[in-house]
Amino acid sequence: MNTIEIIETKRQINLKETLFSGQTFRWEPLEIDSSTYISMIGNTHIQLQQISNNKIRLCSSSPLIDGQKPTVFFNEYCSLDIDERLCFSEEFRRVYPVVSQLAEPYMGVRVLRLNAFETLITFMCAQAIGMNLIRKQIRTICNRFGERHMTEIDGNPLIQYSFPSPETLAAASPQDLRICTNNNCERASNIISAARAVAEGRLCMDELINNELSLGSIRNSLTAYRGIGLKIADCVMLFGLHRHDAFPIDTHVRQYLGKWFGLEKTQKALTPKTYIELQHQVSEILNPENAGYAGHILFHCWRNEVRHMNSF
Repeated sequence: MNTIEIIETKRQINLKETLFSGQTFRWEPLEIDSSTYISMIGNTHIQLQQISNNKIRLCSSSPLIDGQKPTVFFNEYCSLDIDERLCFSEEFRRVYPVVSQLAEPYMGVRVLRLNAFETLITFMCAQAIGMNLIRKQIRTICNRFGERHMTEIDGNPLIQYSFPSPETLAAASPQDLRICTNNNCERASNIISAARAVAEGRLCMDELINNELSLGSIRNSLTAYRGIGLKIADCVMLFGLHRHDAFPIDTHVRQYLGKWFGLEKTQKALTPKTYIELQHQVSEILNPENAGYAGHILFHCWRNEVRHMNSF
């Protein structure tokens, strides 16, 4: 690692809770120091260590990360332009004091701005399986289809693999890819189909990163492809297309919407109609502009504080 930066932030950030909150699955603790986390962004090795609540040590194998200086990249990656306090209004804190108190320790969870294609494939893999298995599947995809890169940390060699390109996954066979999808051949076929759409330009992820587009129009563009439902599309919008107003609803979210906010529709089957109706109700509880950001904090809080699911 030849580039080292000490980054001081104005916003709260809890590095461990952020990286292991179910939005990205490629960060790993360093074997020789479990308080340091490693991953690859593009073809660049990244190493992050939390020094204090507002100070991060960043090491990288390149002076630029995704074409940006490390500090600029980190601020963008961790959405440090977003004031997490604005996600929950004073009225919210007054009406839901118990939820606010539970969520307070998780205000340092940042919603990351991730690569759109990587996010798409990740959440297509992540349907109805646990976090540890998702992490294993994504690691397998990178190891089998990504490019091999080597660097050194304190004189020790470190081998990591980049996330495969759309063209690489588009050329894979379902039989080869199914080992990365828990032997689900249909899911592998769907991933290949989506990768081909991106590789051929029929699904342009860069064009979807546009705040002028409505959530509905982006969702329609994504759900036109097999294997991409409403929840996956909303996860892609929130984490990969950087739309903090997108609000994914899964089992855990539905549970906390019922338990904490008393939404009766959570008792119904999560049909597309119910899904959209719940989102409309959420927009009346949370700030619509940052509903997804707030929702992710609440999701992580629910899993830890109520369900005691601390493994990611």
